[in-house]
Amino acid sequence: MIRKARIEDVKTIHSLVNHFAERGLMLPRSLSELYENLRDFCVYEIDGKIVGCAAVHIVWEDLCELKSLAVREKYQKRGVGSALVKRCLSEGRKLGMPKMFVLTSQPEFFEKHGFKRISKDSLPHKIWAECVKCPKFPDCDEVAMLISLKG
Repeated sequence: MIRKARIEDVKTIHSLVNHFAERGLMLPRSLSELYENLRDFCVYEIDGKIVGCAAVHIVWEDLCELKSLAVREKYQKRGVGSALVKRCLSEGRKLGMPKMFVLTSQPEFFEKHGFKRISKDSLPHKIWAECVKCPKFPDCDEVAMLISLKG
């Protein structure tokens, strides 16, 4: 079951996201950042346990970001990540957003969902504010991808 994240989920989301951040697969998130952006998150729950999470963050009037997609290893390759992506795409459409982007080290996964590779330079400079927190900065190896949410 996918649902909007609640306040009691923050520490679990923190642990899940930072588990993958420690492996260099995503940006780490602080507890304060997660509390401040809790409304962006949804979680995938199985038998009362959070096994995945993802967030839709509004960047500007015409662009939102899918971020912090994480699925516990035990539940990977079972459709959890795909379900979370579909939920985020649906949420972006409900918000009236025309485009959604993602920065990822797993471009093949997102291509299956209709995202297309783009040049990082085509994204607004505002999105790079988080990048300075990344241990890989300025030598980012993530791929920028974009999907139209219209039509």
